[in-house]
Amino acid sequence: MANVVVVYHSGYGHTQRMAQSVASGAGAELIAIDADGNLPEGGWEALAAADAIIMGSPTYMGSVSWQFKKFADASSKPWFSQQWKDKLAAGFTNSAGMNGDKLSTLHYLFTLSMQHGMIWVSQGLMPSNTKAAQRDDVNYLVSYSGAIAQSPSDASANEMLPGDLETARLFGARVAEVAAKFKG
Repeated sequence: MANVVVVYHSGYGHTQRMAQSVASGAGAELIAIDADGNLPEGGWEALAAADAIIMGSPTYMGSVSWQFKKFADASSKPWFSQQWKDKLAAGFTNSAGMNGDKLSTLHYLFTLSMQHGMIWVSQGLMPSNTKAAQRDDVNYLVSYSGAIAQSPSDASANEMLPGDLETARLFGARVAEVAAKFKG
């Protein structure tokens, strides 16, 4: 079994719920980036030991949160020693808007992964894009690059849509399946 870690920042709890769904699907360890942009004790060591790292951040102003950016900048130490090279990578995000420039955040996560020499895993789900599609369907927002979710700005994390959380769970399961193939 592959060792998968989900590292994420969540400002209001929505991205945390998404991270929990991703981790549930992947059988992964969760590492939360705190409000000051720091990892908990042992966080860097867990990332070094991982076969796959799934990164998550809310989309704020078209990119990752500053807390996630602080983590990304601090990852220059493992970058220098090529510690994450050839590990699998994937990403997810949530924003209040249906579009909300989430793809820009996924591109940021992708670029960070590429700088580390990692191998990106896509969403791997067909879209729910027919006239019969409902907002609670899996991959209704239609992302191929990573998992995305939408939460109205006045909705609590508990009000996240089941389809978005199931999309996140399936995404985590896909990353774990790909990691097991690479490990095996």
